[in-house]
Amino acid sequence: MTWSTYVGPRGVSTRFLRSELRLIFLRRRNQAGLLVLAAVPVLISVAVKVSSPGNDGGGPDFFSSITENGLFVALASLTIELGLFLPLAVAAISGDSVAGEANIGTLRYLLTVPVQRARLLAVKYLAIVVFALAATLTVTLTGVLLGLALFGGGSMTLLSGSQIGFADGLLRVLLASVYLGLCFASLGAVGLFVSTLTEQPIGAMIAVVIFSTASFILDTIPQIAWIHPFLITHHWLAFGDLFRDPVALGGVQQGLYVAAAYTIVFWLAAWARFAAKDVTS
Repeated sequence: MTWSTYVGPRGVSTRFLRSELRLIFLRRRNQAGLLVLAAVPVLISVAVKVSSPGNDGGGPDFFSSITENGLFVALASLTIELGLFLPLAVAAISGDSVAGEANIGTLRYLLTVPVQRARLLAVKYLAIVVFALAATLTVTLTGVLLGLALFGGGSMTLLSGSQIGFADGLLRVLLASVYLGLCFASLGAVGLFVSTLTEQPIGAMIAVVIFSTASFILDTIPQIAWIHPFLITHHWLAFGDLFRDPVALGGVQQGLYVAAAYTIVFWLAAWARFAAKDVTS
């Protein structure tokens, strides 16, 4: 081979990923789902705005602090939605990732392009991660913008009682959102695995929601406290530790470790299942 015929290493193409992201974000049902996620901070901020000032007792700290700083609208919204709405959104996307292709008969043709099965799963999961982060940031940004419009900004009073500047508070809100997005992405890995087991995307979505809900339920049973640190949802609320002074990173670090473990285990399980699967549809 001469220098004149050498064209160098072939670049990594993002065409498949871009196509997958367009498919996810341009679907009407997914757009409607994002609108539902964005509606929660709207409802929270309006409800707090029109309520009487004396009715703020007994609620979570994030809710009682909304009138002091609009950034807390985003945090209250994330707290509400991490139990059902955000897991449901991620379950819908991840459950449809492979099962949806098989259901409409495009999976077999996709693999004849040709596309390696490991690469297909990697791209599918990367798209799930992007959606999980986008869904979480949708809630956060809607809450921040509406909260600032209705309640203003300024210094943020942390859960520990000390105050930080607005820029530092906004940064912590964004970090909390990214942290939760990565946690939901690990749930997406579970959904990717379940999606390789069936050709019914609705069934896969329901299974992932049941998995998430069961984790929340098990986390409330004190008799099995030994298993709590290993549950996928156990550390989700640890994002509140980012709003202490000093920042308590222990829970967040453990949450990232657990998320990484679930991601690796279930992506490899999906690959093991899909690599040996006889694709006929």
